[in-house]
Amino acid sequence: MHSLTQALAKTNRPLAALTLLLVLSAHLPTPALAGDYPDRAVKIIVPFPAGGTADAVPRIVADWLSRKWSQPVVIENRTGAAGNIGSEAVYRSAPDGYTLLSSPPPPLVINQNLYPKLGFDPTKFEPVIVMAQVPNALIVNPNNVKASNLAEFIEYLRNNPDKTTDATQGNGTTSHLTSELFQLMAKVKLRHIPYRGSAPALQGLLAGDVDVMFDNLGVSLPLVQAGQLKLLAVASPRRLPALPDVPTIAETLGGFEAVAWYGIVAPPGTPKNIADKINADVNEVLRQPEVQEQLRKLSAEVFGGSIDKTSGYMREEVNRWAAVIKSANIELQ
Repeated sequence: MHSLTQALAKTNRPLAALTLLLVLSAHLPTPALAGDYPDRAVKIIVPFPAGGTADAVPRIVADWLSRKWSQPVVIENRTGAAGNIGSEAVYRSAPDGYTLLSSPPPPLVINQNLYPKLGFDPTKFEPVIVMAQVPNALIVNPNNVKASNLAEFIEYLRNNPDKTTDATQGNGTTSHLTSELFQLMAKVKLRHIPYRGSAPALQGLLAGDVDVMFDNLGVSLPLVQAGQLKLLAVASPRRLPALPDVPTIAETLGGFEAVAWYGIVAPPGTPKNIADKINADVNEVLRQPEVQEQLRKLSAEVFGGSIDKTSGYMREEVNRWAAVIKSANIELQ
């Protein structure tokens, strides 16, 4: 290349400069083009086990995305440490849109206020979209808990502190913090039994190994409808249209609210045009009647919207759960 530019310089300096510029530019990285994305398989890491709503929601969306993109969209469950392990793997992945994270709140908005040190910075992820929200609910094993309503249950807990076992999806998960908020507001004490995800916790509840659980309704509602578990109250601000006879926790404990949600984020530095394309395509998926029906079966309500909406909502959630952690004086070793 040096001899070429020397030869050109002797005859035509402007041409030599242009040629050199073109040769050099050919070796520079070019930004990803949304029109070319994706041209191979896309991996979505879910940092919680298969079988729970955190796994079910992205699978529904991934199935439709794979059809739209004509490329495989693969869900990989990489669990552990309240979602931190899978989240760190995505954080350190190439920012090209081919490795994404789909997660409920813990690693995105909770864990930075709960864990003394993380291997990633949740605020540096590129927000893409919140797909759906699912209300949490208080579910009990009917063989272990005889209370017929929330007031009776609270009275029993006050008279029998620290005797009732409480299954959670793990330390720092929404089920854990919802439980801590309940104990704080109801002035009761439960014995915390952390599991590694919603599905194994529900298995423990079904088996009677634990007594109660604050879980989202996505997977647990069919078990309630089958009579295997009992639903005492929902944690949504208002009664659910699909369950008008089930009271809210807020009817007994004013202001109580805990909703799980399921978002998609990309590694830091992912080009905006790629994030915009994923956002637009997921929004299109969420508008499909078949997808909305599948989500309804999980008691999920479509959220969707712009990246700005997603970013703002996540900031609000950071502040909300930070307040719960501080008020309940939650510390994890």
